[in-house]
This record gives sequence, structure tokens and C-alpha cells, in this order.
Amino acid sequence: MKCIIQIRNYCRKKRIKFYISNNIKLSLNLKLDGAYIPSFNRSYRHLSYSFKNNFDLIGSAHNIKEIKTKENQKVNSLFLSSLFKKNKNYLGIRKFNIISKLTKKRVVALGGISKNNIRKLRIVNCIGFSGISFFE
Repeated sequence: MKCIIQIRNYCRKKRIKFYISNNIKLSLNLKLDGAYIPSFNRSYRHLSYSFKNNFDLIGSAHNIKEIKTKENQKVNSLFLSSLFKKNKNYLGIRKFNIISKLTKKRVVALGGISKNNIRKLRIVNCIGFSGISFFE
């Protein structure tokens, strides 16, 4: 716990947002910036918690059903994947754009984004991107 508090304090000092994955109650207790709700988490228990105004909930989704679940979970933003990475959740540009227009939530592109395909993000309906392979 002490380590998490040290990370939180460092992030505040550097003006970096700090989120914990899949543990909203801990995020609230530690006064973090928000929490991340993975696509497999379908719980609505957190809706009974009281949130401060600037607490941010982020969720991930791979299809329309998961987007609707995340909307019902009251997330502020959605990671939608997989845009380019050809895995079991692969969407591609056309399907990504169709699905992302079915929500009013802010959509962040995820999955296989690299220096080779980053320019294609101009034709994608998203507010930003996230990716591991891009930063490696």
C-alpha cells in the first residue's frame, strides 16, 4: 500500500494521471484520478459508490455488447480494440469506425498501433490512441 501511495504522490507532482485496474474501491480510498474497468468486468457494484467530480472511469470493449455494458457502468472513456492487431478481437478500420459511432463516449484506439500505421488514425473515429508496441 505504501508503494502505491508513493507512486500516487510522484504522479501528482509530475501531473500524471494515475489509475488502478479493476479495483474502483481502492482507487477511491487512495484518492487516485480514476480506475480502469476491463472488458471482462461486468459488475455494477461501483455504481453505489460516491465519486468525486474529477474521478475518471475508463473501460475497455471489443464489441457492441461490451460497449453497452461499459455505458451502463457509467465509464467516461472507452478503449476500443483491436484496431490493427490481428487477434481474436480484431476490428480493422471500417468495423472500428462503425462500432465507435454507436456510442457517445470518448473512444481511444487500441491494438497494434505502430509507427508504420499511425497515420491511418486520421481516418479513425477516436480521440486518441494507446499502445504498447508503439512505445517499444
